[in-house]
Amino acid sequence: MTRVAVLGARGRMGSTSVEAIEAADDLDLVAAVDKDDAIEALTESGAEAALVFTTPDVAMDQVIWCVERGIHVVIGTSGFDDEKIARLRELAADHEGIGILVVPNFSIGAVLMMRFAAVAAPFFESVEIIEMHHPDKVDAPSGTAVRTAEMIGAARREAGSAPLPDATTSDPDGARGAKVDGIPVHAVRARGFIASQEVLFGDPGEIFGIRHDSSTRESFMPGVVAALRGVTARPGVTVGLDTVLGLTD
Repeated sequence: MTRVAVLGARGRMGSTSVEAIEAADDLDLVAAVDKDDAIEALTESGAEAALVFTTPDVAMDQVIWCVERGIHVVIGTSGFDDEKIARLRELAADHEGIGILVVPNFSIGAVLMMRFAAVAAPFFESVEIIEMHHPDKVDAPSGTAVRTAEMIGAARREAGSAPLPDATTSDPDGARGAKVDGIPVHAVRARGFIASQEVLFGDPGEIFGIRHDSSTRESFMPGVVAALRGVTARPGVTVGLDTVLGLTD
């Protein structure tokens, strides 16, 4: 049994995760902490791993607090960019044996979508990402879209692909979207969505699309449970569920 604490336990993802952890035979929920609770409950309860679903303004400090006390961490909070991940690597180097797993998306279907998109990326001239979420989401583009763009960009560089064609010279309002690793990313925020993403590839005469939709937060729970099961065996910093699911070494 792995003794687990949840930070952000009364939020949308945190509360659903609490239920999934309680239902797992090999995980033991020992602390459910939210913004009005003392984080010291983690050490008092003997937590071995913490699941972080708090807001970006406090998540990094909470991760540091956990790692410094020998608690493995699974990070579900968005906004852990290259700079923050570099800080995590420095932190992990000073705390040997502690695992930090940064997960842009816990949906196994979304993880496969990102992997398939990276495989397809060098074969097409054009590629763009459209991500669609509920309007209560505070960050844009989503962590999933950023991670997808990074994987696509890396795959295209490794293959020696040409830059994406785009004749746009005037876009004062940013209609062409954000550029992440050279890949256009468009963020939609509309009531009715939970989390959706489509990756569009184009070549002369054809369009190829890969799309994933999550309609309930329960769709993320198999990934949450897998991450908590896997983090204690993976010291250092790991980004994404790929290695946990056996998709990469």
